Amino acid sequence: MEAFSNGVNLINSLRDALTTISQTPCEHVDNSEKAKRRASVALIIRIRPHFNHWPKDEIYRSESNESFDLPKYFATPWVQNGDPEVIFIKRAAREGDRWTSHIALPGGKKDPEDTDDKSVAIRETAEEIGLDLTSPNATYIGKLPERLILTALGTIPILTLCPFVFLWTKPVLPPLQLQPGEVASIHWVPLRIMLSSSSRTYKYIDSADRILQRGGPVSKIVLQSLLGSIQFSAIELLPSESLHCTSSEEFFPRENLIQLQSKKSFFNRIFDWGILGKQDKLASNDPLLLWGLTLGIFVDFLHLLPASNAIELWSYPTFTNYDVQLIVSILTWSLRRRNKDSLKVESGAKLTAIDDENEAVPIENSLCVQGLDGTTEVLKKSRFKNQSHIVGILLDGYYDMLRRGAIIAAGLRVASIFSLAFIIVKSYKRK
Repeated sequence: MEAFSNGVNLINSLRDALTTISQTPCEHVDNSEKAKRRASVALIIRIRPHFNHWPKDEIYRSESNESFDLPKYFATPWVQNGDPEVIFIKRAAREGDRWTSHIALPGGKKDPEDTDDKSVAIRETAEEIGLDLTSPNATYIGKLPERLILTALGTIPILTLCPFVFLWTKPVLPPLQLQPGEVASIHWVPLRIMLSSSSRTYKYIDSADRILQRGGPVSKIVLQSLLGSIQFSAIELLPSESLHCTSSEEFFPRENLIQLQSKKSFFNRIFDWGILGKQDKLASNDPLLLWGLTLGIFVDFLHLLPASNAIELWSYPTFTNYDVQLIVSILTWSLRRRNKDSLKVESGAKLTAIDDENEAVPIENSLCVQGLDGTTEVLKKSRFKNQSHIVGILLDGYYDMLRRGAIIAAGLRVASIFSLAFIIVKSYKRK
């Protein structure tokens, strides 16, 4: 059996990307005056050995205290022929949690006793999945650019997010312990799958929940019918290995969810069945979709791989109804063209994704990145308000136009309905 397709090239690209991260310090982002909270996540990479290149027994022993040699590690035969993977968690389903059931990286908010942002990522990883990143088998590589996270379509800052990159150097892992109530499952996903164009997909979000802050089920049904869902870029994950938290009721929740479903109002059940298209939420087997903030962190990392065009991971968010799409497309055509031209000026831009309710914004510091081709790129503060790097520049002013397009489309649909009703009534009276 041959090694993974293009495996050596991907391994060498990963080596260069990790070298770049380890040699490039990222600037610290101070807390916003309106958002004092900080959070950290860990992007953990491991190499899964190929069947024909399994490492020898001595490889399983822990490293000595001597410093880790990244080039030497990537030169070993089992690594050269291995399959690089990243671990993701599926967050537990919790009512009222903005990130409930989302695919994410291990991590969490900073506590007063935490010494720095890196220690937060280490502590949260140990608490959530039971993986000790202080182990000799775990090597800290560096960090990706920090970002200020906004909610409510980029108007309210909520926290500063700090991503850190780690490499697990052994082909095996210790037994992991998933924290009930926090993590529903963990998934190791090969890097090559996430880089494949066949993994590109979309995440669909209920537009009524995002646009209507208040309102009952009837108003939500009406708005959802007028606009459709909101469509965001996503990557469908195909794990090579998964582990579920069997200590949680969420692992087999059918009886509890049946009782919960029976307590819902008639209108809510009609809304779930008719609009969301989920006749049986209990039997749903939704795919693992990487999108939003976690996709933004990941494409920041992917952008360092020479064979990766990170912008292909992303497309403009829009509505699913075709007439609304057309109106939004017409309204934003000149804006999208202007922002695309601006990318040529921002030659050092990097990609940070935005989801339906959260976005990352530029920091006041600049960051120099040694590129894989030997050139140095400068990540400057974007001259656009509330935007960061490639996606930030592309989305400058876009959400304002998206809301305007939604209002125009909804108004046209309502006007069309009333006009049609008027014509029908008038025709009936003539008879």
